[in-house]
Amino acid sequence: MTESDAFWERIPLRELSDEQWESLCDGCARCCLHKLQDEDTELIHYTNLACKLLDSEKCQCTRYPERQKLIPDCVVLSRSDNDTLSWLPETCAYRLLDEGKTLPNWHPLITGSKESVHEAGISVRGRVLSEEGVHDDDFQDFVIDWIPVTRYE
Repeated sequence: MTESDAFWERIPLRELSDEQWESLCDGCARCCLHKLQDEDTELIHYTNLACKLLDSEKCQCTRYPERQKLIPDCVVLSRSDNDTLSWLPETCAYRLLDEGKTLPNWHPLITGSKESVHEAGISVRGRVLSEEGVHDDDFQDFVIDWIPVTRYE
């Protein structure tokens, strides 16, 4: 990769093309996990329960183009609304760049390999269950500690 290839270092998030925006996603699928927010502390705790549309081996949505129609509370990230990025995992490129940080060395845009996120142990591959059959009231039983607790601001 050359300096000129690092578009994320020279183009603001709001000005990225659709292709550039989508390429920032590292394919970890952490955003597809159910999260619980503590009302008192505002801390967000991740569960190992994944959206029913997630292919947990590929770490990809099986119905990506229509996901919001099928899952009304699925958050579609927007270049123009960066206020919603703070709920994302601390490893997420969208969040990192919004906070003025750089991409991690395992990011596929750095390594040139989509497998690097899995090899680095960042993705949810092999670590999650489908939400199907789990009642909302039981989600707290699935809180995990391998994704750091974060604060939604």
